[in-house]
Amino acid sequence: MADTLVAPGCPSGLAPVEAERRADPAPFVRRDGAGHDTLELMIQGAKCAGCIRKIESGLLALPGVSDARLNLSTARLKVAWSPGAVAPAAITDALTQMGYGAAAFDPAAAARQVDEEGRKLLRYLAVAGFAAMNIMMFSVPVWSADGEMGEGTRTLLHWISALIAIPAALYAAQPFFRSAWTALRARRANMDVPISLAVVLTLTISIAETLQQGEHAYFDGITMLLFFLLIGRYLDHRLREQARTAARDLLALQSITASRIGLDGHVEAISANDIVAGDRLILAAGDRAPVDGVVLEGVSELDRSMLTGETLPQPVRIGDAIHAGVINVGQRLIVRATAPARDSSIAELARLIEVGEQGRTRFVRLAEKAAALYVPVVHSLALATFLGWMFGPALLRLFGFETLDVGLRAALMNAVAVLIITCPCALGLAVPAVQVVATGRLFKRGVLVKSGDALERLAQVDVAVFDKTGTLTLGKPRLVGVVDPKVLSAAASLARISRHPLSRALVEVAGPGLAAKDAREAPGEGIEAGAMRLGRRSFAAPASSEAEDDAAELWFANGDASPVRFAFVDALRADAAQVIAALRQRGIEVELISGDRPIAVEAAAREAGIERWQGAASPADKTARLAALRAEGKKPLMVGDGLNDAAALAAAHASASPGTALEASQAAADLVLQGAQLMPLIEAIDVAKMAQSRALENLRFSALYNVIAAPLAAAGFLTPLIAALAMSGSSLIVTLNALRLQLGWRHP
Repeated sequence: MADTLVAPGCPSGLAPVEAERRADPAPFVRRDGAGHDTLELMIQGAKCAGCIRKIESGLLALPGVSDARLNLSTARLKVAWSPGAVAPAAITDALTQMGYGAAAFDPAAAARQVDEEGRKLLRYLAVAGFAAMNIMMFSVPVWSADGEMGEGTRTLLHWISALIAIPAALYAAQPFFRSAWTALRARRANMDVPISLAVVLTLTISIAETLQQGEHAYFDGITMLLFFLLIGRYLDHRLREQARTAARDLLALQSITASRIGLDGHVEAISANDIVAGDRLILAAGDRAPVDGVVLEGVSELDRSMLTGETLPQPVRIGDAIHAGVINVGQRLIVRATAPARDSSIAELARLIEVGEQGRTRFVRLAEKAAALYVPVVHSLALATFLGWMFGPALLRLFGFETLDVGLRAALMNAVAVLIITCPCALGLAVPAVQVVATGRLFKRGVLVKSGDALERLAQVDVAVFDKTGTLTLGKPRLVGVVDPKVLSAAASLARISRHPLSRALVEVAGPGLAAKDAREAPGEGIEAGAMRLGRRSFAAPASSEAEDDAAELWFANGDASPVRFAFVDALRADAAQVIAALRQRGIEVELISGDRPIAVEAAAREAGIERWQGAASPADKTARLAALRAEGKKPLMVGDGLNDAAALAAAHASASPGTALEASQAAADLVLQGAQLMPLIEAIDVAKMAQSRALENLRFSALYNVIAAPLAAAGFLTPLIAALAMSGSSLIVTLNALRLQLGWRHP
């Protein structure tokens, strides 16, 4: 059987780590470029920023460990240490002592773990809801009888309720029991400890009352309590489950297979993971480079947009370097691999993304901040209530006051009432309920919010950093200017045989037609057929002077006729300038950073009204700019669409991506904007700020509710049943307040 471990302070247990992956981790140790031994582990039970701090600080305390980095999105922990300084088994032993499961990292197993957790929570929720609804059928007659029901009938109804409630409660409370037990074993307390105490004590008291044919049993209250608690927990899980799988999607962009030329000259299909430095590979037209390499034979063009943001293919010749993930859009190339897949440019981007995500998972949410105060206060109050009712009368009599002994039963009942009435249903629903309503509202407006805490982070942004190509602009060249229809038709007859983006843009304007006979494409130069040529200025019109503008261009020459220049621009989105102005109105600074040519970036920035811009930026440059802004105390919003933006999207305080973006970029972003407009981003920011206000209102109400209700319960004025009803009422109030966000919000 596989073991199950739960992290202290985390809301629920996770799926077990397979026993076979708990073997000695030594075979999985790798040596990195800096000479350190590294180990990647899948961590089980880590769910919050506190878990990250505990794991990383605990491992850094081990001798020789120089780095420990946990990514909650992928459950992936990377540890680095000086060779021989620490045994790999000592690392996993330390994690076990902290209360976390550890095994060799397996992305598929990590995904299964998250899926299994969600299925379990849904089952717990269904059981608690079914039990609560059915028990109400037997509890309502007892309530409404007002003392007129016979003792035998009342006891029978209590027993029927007990038969439903006991197994249902013990099953549905498993997430709280496991979490509380693991926390106590680690000599810590979390929110699930008072919840577990309330469940156990209420069931015990209710069973005792039923055995003694008492008037009050609280089976309905305890199942209702679990039902509301599990609603909040499942909502929270669903929002967290919108996992940022950017690193996995990014690595999927590497080719799975490759064509390798063997020593005997034969071509064989191999897995990309089997490529080693020095292998000769064939990169056919349309193929994606599986690894980094150098061109040995051939001339072609490469689509590098995923790495640089440059919309136009770039020429490549013998001796030029290519990077994993680029697409060969021209002739066949023979490439010599310079690095294996795990050390490729794509893999490095994936590592940058994980570093960014790891930083974002340190964000402490409103609910976590509130929970940090909840546990010690509730424990102290419940204990004080029990001790006060148990020993208070005796102490009062010592000072001459006349009091009655209330006994153990009354002391327990009042302590349980305190635990129930302060159970964090309202607290647990306060933030998730608002997030669910807000994300639903934004979904209708064309904005997909992928994580609950993204709204909290989005509400805090004070600077917006935009990519250019495909984000601020449409990412698609468009022919500008007036062109003679006959010239356009002739040029399009050549362009129809090419996959070049400018050729496709020319054909789109010209419309349907025939391709020129005997047309031939010269890789990296252009197309020719007879006396006609279409392509670069140096190819089609070498005698023409260079244009002064920054537009992309194609030149067309036909015999002795004067060459014609076709100019193309990547137009801004229709509402780009309006969005920039709206951001400034909200006090948010705006920057533009792109991998495109500086002259093109400057033109786009000028047209959009952005003063600060940077061109020719690599993915690392973008990430560094985001890190610099955060170091200044800023909370940047990154908006980008390309693969070269994925690492920056993960590193930003909050991030958004257009719906036309690559899947890896969408996965790295917090929000995905559907459609061709950017204005939904402004709506998302407005909704996020209002959602934060609603969440704070809910948390304040929860605190006020506890301040009023807890003393009443401690004073003995509330039974556990009334406490459960009050708790349910508080949950209903915070839910209705969250719905105000949907009913009352209107975009200005």
